[in-house]
Amino acid sequence: MKELMSWEEWAALDATGLAELIRKKEAAPEEVAHQAKKGIEALNSEISAVIEVFEDVVEDPLQDGMNPDGVFAGVPFLMKDLGPTIKGRLQEMGSLLMQGNRPEIDSFLTTKFRGAGLNIMGRTTTPEFGLCSSAENPDLYVTRNPWNLRYTTCGSSAGSAASVAAGIVPIAHATDGGGSIRIPAGVNGNIGLKPSRGIFSLAPNGSDLMSVVSSQGGQTRTIRDMAAFVEHTRGGAPGEFMPFWYPDEPYTKLIKKDPGKLRIAVSHEWGDYQATPEIVAELEKTAKFLENLGHDVEWTVPDIDFHLAYEAQTKAYIMNFSQTITEILEGQNLETPPAHLVEPVCIRVWEEGRHATYSERAKMQAHFNELSRTTAAYFEEWDIILTPTMALPTPLVGTTEYLTMSDNPSVYDWFHNLWSIFSYTSIANICGIPGISLPMAKLPNGLPFGMHALAKQGQDGLLLQLGAQIERALDGKWNQGRKPDIHVTKIHEQQLK
Repeated sequence: MKELMSWEEWAALDATGLAELIRKKEAAPEEVAHQAKKGIEALNSEISAVIEVFEDVVEDPLQDGMNPDGVFAGVPFLMKDLGPTIKGRLQEMGSLLMQGNRPEIDSFLTTKFRGAGLNIMGRTTTPEFGLCSSAENPDLYVTRNPWNLRYTTCGSSAGSAASVAAGIVPIAHATDGGGSIRIPAGVNGNIGLKPSRGIFSLAPNGSDLMSVVSSQGGQTRTIRDMAAFVEHTRGGAPGEFMPFWYPDEPYTKLIKKDPGKLRIAVSHEWGDYQATPEIVAELEKTAKFLENLGHDVEWTVPDIDFHLAYEAQTKAYIMNFSQTITEILEGQNLETPPAHLVEPVCIRVWEEGRHATYSERAKMQAHFNELSRTTAAYFEEWDIILTPTMALPTPLVGTTEYLTMSDNPSVYDWFHNLWSIFSYTSIANICGIPGISLPMAKLPNGLPFGMHALAKQGQDGLLLQLGAQIERALDGKWNQGRKPDIHVTKIHEQQLK
């Protein structure tokens, strides 16, 4: 099939704009699916972001139940290979152990995506079980940053972030258990929102009680896409352990208005960790930018026990991932993870957490409760906490200290390395509060870099409203109007090389 439009026209459209074309009958869902497929075929050999294209859904976008009357009207959508399942489709979780795994049911959220008119046409890369910061197992794939192939996309929503950044699709699924939506958004130049608890369902195989730190979400290039995505895919399934809530005003309407004057607390020295000077300089620019928008901005460190926060998140990761691996082993009648199929740090995490007691879990939950209460008290004085998305610059591909391929014998030292770079995101997972990464900054090497805003429980709309105000002030030019080295607008140029 011939390309529907030029790649310059394609890249200029966000998901909302593409849906408008479809509704006007100026494009059809199968035509936009074919164009996205061509983008994958042209760029994926360099960035290794997409594992599989669902060819049958490209040819017939309605065959899996996509609702053409949904807000996105058939816009192509890629699913991270982790989290919500698709009946009969492979979900291999970035693991050699899970090759050939085909879930037997659609997750509730999968049906919500389709109901919103998103055409799920493929799956994207993730590190093993989503545990580490980059999808870099050479036996499977090594996902690379479209802005510079020498650098990682970070993760764990690696392939989704790269696909959106490269202009292949305007929107993709992502998950966040400690920053895995916001971190890759930050280093790939996308918008990434980790929502509050009580927005996206984990049914039927999980719940906010069982997966207390994990959230679903997406990557986009515009605020209006993120607002529409959350607005039209949120909601609980029957049997949720907590009420699922809705805002007083739809986000797509709310973002058209500037927020009032906000009290913004800016910081980067959290516990033992702090940002590098070049990142602090970008944070200073962002703080000044927000001040010029009329907000009250002050440099002040949140009154949070950060040592307790990192300890609690480490314990939660060890116990949760150990349980995940145990359930997979039981399903395959295995007693221990095979060393040739499971990455070294995942095995060590399983060994450390498999005998965790109820008392240990109760202690971790008590720490979560304490941290949630103190963080909420801080938000009585401040509307927004502003930090960088990461404390350190984007790692090069092959930086093993952050990977589950690492030979570090200590699980706790490995997590310490993780928190030294991903210092600011996990508090949102502990407390169930929203956080957003916005592509406002740039590193000296030219890579994009995110600025990270947190708000109190249920104030997702405020983060989107602030993001929309910034977007208007920038005239829509996130990333200073720049595009990555590997991008759909450069396809013909690259083909001539």
